[in-house]
Amino acid sequence: METSAPYQRLTDRKRVAIVGAAIEEFLAAGFGATSMDRIAARANVSKRTVYNHFPSKEALFAAILQQMWDACQDGDAPSYRAGEPLRAQLLELLERKLRLLHDESFLSLARVAIAAGIHSPERARDMVARMGEREEDLAAWVRAAAADGRIKTDDPAFAALQLQALVKGFAFWPQVAMGQMPLGAAEQKRIAEAAADMFLARYA
Repeated sequence: METSAPYQRLTDRKRVAIVGAAIEEFLAAGFGATSMDRIAARANVSKRTVYNHFPSKEALFAAILQQMWDACQDGDAPSYRAGEPLRAQLLELLERKLRLLHDESFLSLARVAIAAGIHSPERARDMVARMGEREEDLAAWVRAAAADGRIKTDDPAFAALQLQALVKGFAFWPQVAMGQMPLGAAEQKRIAEAAADMFLARYA
């Protein structure tokens, strides 16, 4: 037991190094131009070590997507609560979402996934579908509020997408696509409040 633990830690460190190197290579060269040789060199491990952890570049990319997915899991989102003020509930959800969108590791992984998805529609569809599942908490809240008669819409899914767009237009796409700095806490709060107020002015 004592001898296996250090070995396991070394193996884990190598895996982390490989994933980190792959992210850097995918960002620098794109999915198509990135090779397992380049990843091994950047991670300072042998190519055989890379293949011991990941049988193919596709499997390595899938692991990165899984890491992005796992990074999204921040506990259960608060559910709709009948009788409580809508604005306070919505702000709680939006501020939670903004914290995720400004996690640097999440942004790096999103850049990798989106860049690779441009060259492979199949990868893009998988990524969008999984991200859509992650954003279900906001859609579920809108559906519940609409069912309770407090949000007036015949299409809760469309309304939820509008709300997502209000946030992502300031707090995701500029950072992912244009390299803008993540927003500070005050600016995140301002965006959450403005998005909530615009949404409720239209639908409440």
